[in-house]
Amino acid sequence: MQTYKKDFLVCLYMGCMILANLLGSKITTLFGVRVSVGIFFVPVLFLTTDVIGEVYGKKEAHRIVAFSLVILLLTLTMTALAIVLPANPSWDNQAAYASVFGSSLRMMVASFIGFFFSQFYDIWAFEFWKTRTGGRFLWLRNNASTIVSQLIDSIVFMFAAFYGISPQFTAAFIVSLIIPYWLCKVVLALLDTPVCYLLVYWLRRGS
Repeated sequence: MQTYKKDFLVCLYMGCMILANLLGSKITTLFGVRVSVGIFFVPVLFLTTDVIGEVYGKKEAHRIVAFSLVILLLTLTMTALAIVLPANPSWDNQAAYASVFGSSLRMMVASFIGFFFSQFYDIWAFEFWKTRTGGRFLWLRNNASTIVSQLIDSIVFMFAAFYGISPQFTAAFIVSLIIPYWLCKVVLALLDTPVCYLLVYWLRRGS
């Protein structure tokens, strides 16, 4: 049963990672802030690695992130291939297809870079605080690691995804987008703290 529980979290993690990249090119408004719809999946990623790191250890969390990077790279490669393959004359949606998935393509590259730095930092920070607190204060370790990781992810992702796409997207403009975007992520991370405790309890149950 324990194996099934961990497998479920791994599948959830990879599913949210793919969804965040494929759907993330759409911009919506959340509490008056312009955000990618991918923001709803990002907290799940950091929450899952924290939970797995808490129950199974840092090595297992690293392994899941490494496998996910491979899957993300495969998704990126296949998306690029799907865009450049010539369309059959009977299919006239190539322009729309390229427009939608072409936007996702740059975001996937940006996400890959941000994902790499932020996730490995998150695992390191969670383990650092776990050692410092003697394994206590899960709420503190979960949020302390995630809040900084989300900032790293936001900075790297926003600059890689949007810098220079138009004259408006200067460094100063992107910083002005990053701050409220990151604060939204922080709020979502704080809200998922009870879920973190529930998942750790669920994984540690013997049945």
